[in-house]
Amino acid sequence: MSEPIPVTRTTDHGTAKLMPDIDRERAWLLTVDGAPQSYVDLDEPAHLEFEYVRRLGHVLDVAAGAGRAVDVVHLGGGALTLPRYVAATRPGSRQDVVEADRGLLDLVAEHLPLPAGSGVALHAADARAWLEAAPDDHADVLIADVFGGSRVPAHLTTLAYAREAERVLRAGGVYLANLADGAPFAFLRSQLATFAAVFPELVLIAEPGVLRGRRFGNAVLVASHRPLDTAALARRVAADAFPARVEHGAAVRRFTGSARPVQEADAVPSPEPPGGAFGSPQA
Repeated sequence: MSEPIPVTRTTDHGTAKLMPDIDRERAWLLTVDGAPQSYVDLDEPAHLEFEYVRRLGHVLDVAAGAGRAVDVVHLGGGALTLPRYVAATRPGSRQDVVEADRGLLDLVAEHLPLPAGSGVALHAADARAWLEAAPDDHADVLIADVFGGSRVPAHLTTLAYAREAERVLRAGGVYLANLADGAPFAFLRSQLATFAAVFPELVLIAEPGVLRGRRFGNAVLVASHRPLDTAALARRVAADAFPARVEHGAAVRRFTGSARPVQEADAVPSPEPPGGAFGSPQA
């Protein structure tokens, strides 16, 4: 059998490259404009390589109960890592994936096809426009992992956007977002303030070095109308290869400080990462 070779394609929003992992037979790394976006093992869809994706998976598993079918909306598609994970670990789930880059969706469908009967519907659309058109009470979980280049687009940071997310979620639903920031955390604090204005329960997950301002990195924001089992979540993220901390309650309020919810007129993208910040799959 011939060895898999890298695939490079210019898509709607950049240059996408699929690179085979020499250590895992049917595993691939997706980069867009050189930045790692997704890692997929076609033989082991429950394998989550990137640390922030593992944290999103941990939240899903703690919030939704093991093995239970759920309805999930994914804003941002990449190589469909989490949709594959949900389909494998929660058979019968219904999932919508919203990805603005149709060319990227086509590339992934061609080279990393979803298994038959996966229950995943793909939508080539702007994340916020799709969300605004979605019906009320549509999903149990909404996961936002949208980056234009290496920055979260401004229109996915506002109070109006947070209210749309809350509307689309069911009463017990959970919102998860992958964000990126570094000290002094103006962007991350503003996002916490924005979602605190809509959801009473917030959780923040990140590596201690990121939370202490020592380096730029990913942070997972979790928002809901019901308390999550933060002790169970903390045990899971502490056991990872790159352990993280789970902050909630007063700790999140202290971190948020005097930040205010983001209005449409004031919205800005997340900050540009410093050079090399996301140069490895641990980003």
